Amino acid sequence: YLGGSSQIDVNNANVRVYQKLPGVYPNAAGKIVTNAPYKSKEDMYLKAGFSAAESAAVKKYDSKFLFLEPKPEYVIDQINNGLYR
Repeated sequence: YLGGSSQIDVNNANVRVYQKLPGVYPNAAGKIVTNAPYKSKEDMYLKAGFSAAESAAVKKYDSKFLFLEPKPEYVIDQINNGLYR
């Protein structure tokens, strides 16, 4: 769920997972990660602040998204991919 499967755990995956989704990385991906956690897909669309183009790009892939409970061990890695601990 963190990028190695067909599903993405939005609340725990880091920004690099979204590189595999054309149109989502980097702008929409940054907004997804920065504004997490989300309770649902609808919550993500409300909180992320996507432009119309970003929202359209994300909608193509939102069936792959899961919204699991955020885990503290992944929070630091979401933006910086663990490079700066």
